[in-house]
Amino acid sequence: MKKVKVRLRPIVSKINLPTVLKTAILPGDSIENLFIATQAGEIFYIGNGVIRTFLDIRPQIIKLGGSSGGYDERGLLGLAFHPQFYYNGLFYLHYSAAGTQGPGVLTEHFQPNPCDPKTLTQRWINRETQYDHIDTVEEWVLQAHGQPQKRRTLLNIRRPFLNHNGVNSLNFSPETGKLVLTTGDGGSGYDPFNLSQDIMEIAGKIIEIDVVKNTFINNPAVVTRFNELPVSIQETLTVIAKGVRNIPGISFQRFYNQYIKYVGNVGQDLVESIFSFIHYKPIPVTQLVQSSLMKTEPDQEGFINLGWRGWEGAFPTSILTDCSTTPTLDEKTIAYYNEAVNTSVLRLPPLTSYLHKDSRPDKFGGTALTGVQAYLGNGIPELTGSVVFSDLARHEESRPPVRGVLAYTKVRTDGKLNDFSVIESEYNFGSQSAYYVSLGTNQDQSRLYLGVYGSMKVTDINQGSVFEIVS
Repeated sequence: MKKVKVRLRPIVSKINLPTVLKTAILPGDSIENLFIATQAGEIFYIGNGVIRTFLDIRPQIIKLGGSSGGYDERGLLGLAFHPQFYYNGLFYLHYSAAGTQGPGVLTEHFQPNPCDPKTLTQRWINRETQYDHIDTVEEWVLQAHGQPQKRRTLLNIRRPFLNHNGVNSLNFSPETGKLVLTTGDGGSGYDPFNLSQDIMEIAGKIIEIDVVKNTFINNPAVVTRFNELPVSIQETLTVIAKGVRNIPGISFQRFYNQYIKYVGNVGQDLVESIFSFIHYKPIPVTQLVQSSLMKTEPDQEGFINLGWRGWEGAFPTSILTDCSTTPTLDEKTIAYYNEAVNTSVLRLPPLTSYLHKDSRPDKFGGTALTGVQAYLGNGIPELTGSVVFSDLARHEESRPPVRGVLAYTKVRTDGKLNDFSVIESEYNFGSQSAYYVSLGTNQDQSRLYLGVYGSMKVTDINQGSVFEIVS
C-alpha cells in the first residue's frame, strides 16, 4: 500500500479530552459546524473560526478519575444528531451519570487460567449492588430560542466496571435511519463474565434504536439485560452484532446502493482489529426474549459476531506464559480454548489487524484503537475510498513524549484480510505528549478530524487539541 503523508492543521486547543468529533448544521443556519464533545461533559461547536458552547452537562457526569489515579473511560461518550436535526432539533447523548458510583464487581485483578475452571465460568451476580456506574442514553432537543433541553431517557444501563463503555458510541445509520449504540463488554480485562457472547446482555453489542417508535417512554428502569426491559422498549431495539470488546463507534461508506459498515474492536494484549461488513441480519430484541422464554436458540444466521472473548481479532485470545528456559521467547497460551473453538467458524474475520509488537520498519506497535472513519473526500487523494484509523500511542514509545498513530486500509474485492499502511503526519508537538484519542468526519465524509490529548489522565484538564487532517 502507498505511503501517505499528511499535515495536522490546528483547529482548537486547551480543551478537555475530545471524545466525539462530527458536524451538523444548526436549525436556521447555513454553515456546517464542527461539534466537539469532551469526556468531562462539554459540547462546543465551531463556525467561522469561532468556538462556542452548545451544551455543558458537567454536573450530570460521574466524578472522573477519582479511584483510578486519573485514568478513566467513563464520561460523555456519545453524541449523535438526528438526520432531520436541521428541522426538528433532536440530538442524542450517551454518558456516565453523576451520583451512580457503585463499589465495582471484582475486588482483585481478573486473569483467566485455563487450568482453573472457576476463572472460566464466573457470573455477574448481585447486579443491583455490585456494579461500577450507570450509563444513560438520552434524547435532547434544541429549542426555538437556542437552548438545548432533555426530552426523555431511552436507556439506563448498569455497568460492572469503569472501563470498556465504548466511545463515539452513538451514530445514525444512513441505511436504516436508526440510532446505532455501540457498547463495550463492561470492562476489566478478558471479559470475566463473557457478557459479549451472551446474546441477552446489553454489554458487548451493536444495537439499533428506533427513535420514532414508542416515543412516550421516559425514565426506563436501570438494567443490564434485554429481557429486563419493558416490552415497549424491547420493541424499539434490534441487535446487529455481538462479540464486542470495546468499540470506537461505527462508520458507514456508501458503495453503489449499499453501505459498507466499519467497526473497530480494541484488543486485549496482542492485536487491534478493524472489521467491515455489508450484509447482516439484525435480531429484534422481542425475538431474543421470546426465544429465551421458550428456551430455544434464536436464529443467528447472518448475525455479526466479532468473536470476543474467544478471539482477539484474527487470533485466539491469549495470555502470556513465562518461558523459564528461554527468557527471550514470547510464548502465549490460548485463554479460552473451548470458546475459541466454538466461535471459530461463527465469527467475522477482521478486515485488517495490527499488533502491539511489530518490528517491521513500515509498521508500528499499537496500544489501543481510538477511531475508525471512512474517507470519501478528494483533499487527500491517496486516501479516497479508504478507511482511516487512529491508535492512542505507539507501543514502542513508552517514555515521554508519546505520539499517537494514524493508518489506513481498504476493502479488498475478494473480501480477504488486507494489509494496512502508516500515515505519516507532520506536526511539531514539541516536548508535549500527543495521545490520539478520537477520530471524526463531516457529513459527506470529505474531511477528517483528529482529537489529541497531552495526558493519559482525565484529571489533567485542558490538554486537548483538535486538528483537521489535510494533505
